[in-house]
Amino acid sequence: MTRPHTRAARSRPGAGGGGRRGRPPPRFPVRGGGGQSPAGTGTDPEAAQDTAGTEPAGAEAEQDAAGAGAQVSEAQAELAAQRVERERIARRKAEREGPVDAGAKLSGRAADLLAAVRAVESGAKPSGPYFDDAPATPRKAAPAPPQPRPAATPAPAPTPVGDIGAVRAVLARGGAPEALAGRTAAVLGEGAAEQLTEDPWRLLAVPGVRPTQADGFAQALLGPAAGPADERRGAALLGWLLDQAAAKGHTALEAPVLEKALAQYGVPAPAETLEAAIGDGAVLVFHEPLGPPAAEDEEPPVRLLVGLEAHALAEEALADGLARLAGTFAGPADWSAAADGPAAELVRAVAGHGLVTHTGGEAARAEPAALLAAARRLGLRAVLAAHAPAPGAVTVAGLLAGTEGPGRDADGRFDLDLLIVLDAPQLDVEKAAALVESVPDGARLVLSGDPGVLGSAGPGRVFADVLAARAFPQVVSRTPDPGPIGELVSGIGIGELNRVEAPGKEVVIVPVRDPGEAVHRTVQLVAESVPRAFGIPAEEVQVITPGHGGPAGTRALNAALKERLNPGPGRFLGFDPGDRVVHVPSPGRALPARVVSADAQGLHLDAGGARVVVPQDLVEAQVRHGWAVTAHQAVGSRWPAVVAVLPGDAAQSLSRDWVYTAFGRAERHLSVVHGVEEALPRAVAQGLPKPRTTRLTGLLRALAAAQEEQP
Repeated sequence: MTRPHTRAARSRPGAGGGGRRGRPPPRFPVRGGGGQSPAGTGTDPEAAQDTAGTEPAGAEAEQDAAGAGAQVSEAQAELAAQRVERERIARRKAEREGPVDAGAKLSGRAADLLAAVRAVESGAKPSGPYFDDAPATPRKAAPAPPQPRPAATPAPAPTPVGDIGAVRAVLARGGAPEALAGRTAAVLGEGAAEQLTEDPWRLLAVPGVRPTQADGFAQALLGPAAGPADERRGAALLGWLLDQAAAKGHTALEAPVLEKALAQYGVPAPAETLEAAIGDGAVLVFHEPLGPPAAEDEEPPVRLLVGLEAHALAEEALADGLARLAGTFAGPADWSAAADGPAAELVRAVAGHGLVTHTGGEAARAEPAALLAAARRLGLRAVLAAHAPAPGAVTVAGLLAGTEGPGRDADGRFDLDLLIVLDAPQLDVEKAAALVESVPDGARLVLSGDPGVLGSAGPGRVFADVLAARAFPQVVSRTPDPGPIGELVSGIGIGELNRVEAPGKEVVIVPVRDPGEAVHRTVQLVAESVPRAFGIPAEEVQVITPGHGGPAGTRALNAALKERLNPGPGRFLGFDPGDRVVHVPSPGRALPARVVSADAQGLHLDAGGARVVVPQDLVEAQVRHGWAVTAHQAVGSRWPAVVAVLPGDAAQSLSRDWVYTAFGRAERHLSVVHGVEEALPRAVAQGLPKPRTTRLTGLLRALAAAQEEQP
């Protein structure tokens, strides 16, 4: 059966021409630091702030491990597997058309630059949000191409010492800290010193570097020639802005938005800069229809979107992959014998279609589990995958890395007949594309999740876009979340903060006057009140708060909870045996663990019975205390008891999806440390999720329309 292939109109004028100086081919989404407007340009769009859910996430775990000659880590394996899928995607498209030193001796601009980079990489400060304050994805370098089974792939070769030395010399000439040499060489790749010499603004590719700092570096190297109108500066800023947008969830931006942002950074001719980048092929432009034409002889209205090729490639490959699964489905099967109980509707839908979406709250997760059992009784090779470790499920990361699940066949596809993906809202466009591309023709795919929770940490809104396209069967669960907590969360999902009856004190409101009292009451609840009243041990009580910073953020709460529950000097790189931690091996993944010990190999963690060793040079970036986490870190997991902390300084960061996610993590008991007064009901009623600019819905609708037009 021939599958139609269409996509939104795309224009690449001049793609065959020479590239702009110092501008390498676009990479997959990376994270940059915040920035400030150059002097005299007015508004500062990069005001620094702690944002809920911004993760340190081990931004450069892969390249650090490679530089040390270490074995392939879980994060490297995951990224390597995704690289394999991205290369396969690229081939199909073609056929169809070292750790930072302390820097104690530095001063002035170099010290400021190093401090900014370290702050972003360690998670102490998020990159400055330009488009919104959604969770950001750290910048990372693409790993070396792996073999199909990345678990057996040797670590990539370290950056040659000579290259790092050359980069260090260029950085020194520009007044930047030489300690950034290893990181800069890893990010820019081969010829990094030559790139910086020719185009000093390439320093913006290093996470944490702001435009004003890159301007200072360029002025030191180029002198008076380094002006705001330099075409290299405009091109680097454009790429940086698109990277910042990707870190906030966008896969493309409207052209006027980019032009305005370039103007705020002092680019004198933003429209010409954008046009030149399009002509050079550094970015792509898309014409997305906004509706039917006003008259038969008129062109339909369109909006002009601009994006990096990597994001466009992933989004188009995802749309093609979803259409492929629907188009290669052999036909309905008779599963009537297995279609019973609450999952009957889901079983019937999956029996008759290659791709099905399933929505519902926490209680509805039982339905995909029932589908899994039914499929296995019918003799199908079925796999359940989840964002976080869950009973009976493999993790999406482990499935992509090849460390969990059925493995791959000779063509590199998963060896299965049915893949059920829980926590589908957590799929960013790259991970989703790699996942869908790995599902074999004729197999079934189910995307299941709760549309009300916080979205993915990476670019895209995959699950929401698939639902909005209405191109595939949708099954809406009728299983309500039970009890007072379920009633409360269900109301929040539709914008209502209802007062619920909780005779067993399933929901308790604890009013506080200031952040200091919030911390005190939180420690009291975790260490005394909840264990005494409900028999839930302190290690099963999870604290959730909007951000990492501030007097009642995760850092302050974790310090207070550690002092009460596991005091110690932090002799193992700031940690002690028994400390409750969160391990972030890759962006968007936060795995609960407990510290066991430390030695020359690194920090030894117990993660749900599995032993994990985090190398010493990655501990600062990948591990933080975990008695208190953000809601973004908590997505996909549940605990017997949750203490949601809402200090007064968090009022502006609250939104309906944040409250829905945080409150919904509790199974038996929810305590709300409430210091935001009317900001909470206002956030529930009016705090809609920030929109993300994506193209997937339009691509899916175009493919569906082409399918319908086929004879």
